[in-house]
Amino acid sequence: RKTNVTDKEAGGITQHIGAYTVQINGQKITFLDTPGHEAFTAMRMRGANATDIAVLVVAADDGVMPQTVEAISHAKAAGIEIIVAVNKIDKPNANIDRVKQELAEYELIPEEWGGSTVFAPVSAKTGEGINQLLEMILLTAEILELKANPNRMARGLVIEAQLDKGRGPVATVLVQKGTLHVGDFISAGASHGKVRAMIDDKGRRVKEAGPSTPVEILGLSDVPGAGEVFLAHENDKEARNYAETFIAQNKEKKLEETRSKMSLDDLFNQIQEGKLKELNLIIKADVQGSVEAVRQSLLKLSNEEVVVKCIHGGVGAINESDVTLAATSNAIIIGFNVRPDATAKATAEREGVDIRLYRVIYQAIEDIEAAMKGMLDPVFEEKVIGHAEIRQIFRASAIGNIAGSYVLDGEFQRDCKVRITRDGDQIYEGKLASLKRFKDDVKEVRSGFECGLVFDGFDQIQEGDIVEAYIMVEVPR
Repeated sequence: RKTNVTDKEAGGITQHIGAYTVQINGQKITFLDTPGHEAFTAMRMRGANATDIAVLVVAADDGVMPQTVEAISHAKAAGIEIIVAVNKIDKPNANIDRVKQELAEYELIPEEWGGSTVFAPVSAKTGEGINQLLEMILLTAEILELKANPNRMARGLVIEAQLDKGRGPVATVLVQKGTLHVGDFISAGASHGKVRAMIDDKGRRVKEAGPSTPVEILGLSDVPGAGEVFLAHENDKEARNYAETFIAQNKEKKLEETRSKMSLDDLFNQIQEGKLKELNLIIKADVQGSVEAVRQSLLKLSNEEVVVKCIHGGVGAINESDVTLAATSNAIIIGFNVRPDATAKATAEREGVDIRLYRVIYQAIEDIEAAMKGMLDPVFEEKVIGHAEIRQIFRASAIGNIAGSYVLDGEFQRDCKVRITRDGDQIYEGKLASLKRFKDDVKEVRSGFECGLVFDGFDQIQEGDIVEAYIMVEVPR
């Protein structure tokens, strides 16, 4: 952003979605600045759906990174045009050709190589190439014939929404069609209201916002979900009806999901048998987009043995109701850029509820991964500890046949498991019932010594049989 200062958050990652406009040659370009973190997640997916053109920023010195590949996938899935901005061209080790080669593997082929992807070399540091990039965006928009009718009821997307203590629910919206005015009745997901005030990306109060304009609006009844569609209506009744219909449909959808879960008897049985474990999470964040981003990132951690479930997600400080829900459902509370209030803190201490607070998403991911490893059943692998040859068989009325054996290598331990082979074929596998030296029970017998072996439930042994001893060792995950 040559025109705007990027906010840097903990962990050096741009966090909240910013929307801002740039004027060039009398035309306006609106940028949605999607946050870049390794989790990537729902916010970026939504960002892609709100846009017509994606500017993929690739560093000339780093080349294509894993998050670059994810960004390409999201943009392609949304079916939008991609312009590549090759940044940091001022660096001595910048290699634009390498970036082109790497991106060609993902079907982003530069025009000069016979493809259709626009590549714009830029330096955010010196400002070089920025104007050319903006011109390329306008040219692409012209070719794609991106147009919208400003003379109709407004429609667009909620980019971000939060609860502001002084101002109530605040939503950043992007008008995509029509024009939104102060005083318009609107609905957005389950919330509705009358636009009391609109603030543009420069912080100025405005009376109206046309297509492709991002504005912050006040006056909604509740905090809408990021990514919800907002619509302007003729009157309050229509807006209210729209919101109520949305709530009813959502309830039905949730019921359907619950029903389908309950009918999965197999899943329930597996949990009952302890084969499948659940890690329940409650996620609270300062803005709706972050709740969704954290949720998506953590749900991805589910594996065959542990299912990660987000039983509740919300905006604002961690409160007593969150803690009681966590206590009853044995959940961990994840707070992202929020803190628990005093009552919640006291209740959590009393109920033994674990509250984890984070400022960057990947730390939460690392911690949850570690917690899951603790929930996983230990994995054991076999370790062979010795071999012996049966040389003589003694009969004892009380315990059956005793194998008088000579330890060839390693050692035999009292509680080890054994395999017996005869002429290369395995004839027994099981536990060693007894290990003796002469008439005494011993803990271990090393190579080069003789011993008496008794096998659990098996005495069909012969001289010359080979006994292999092994133990099960836990493998660190």
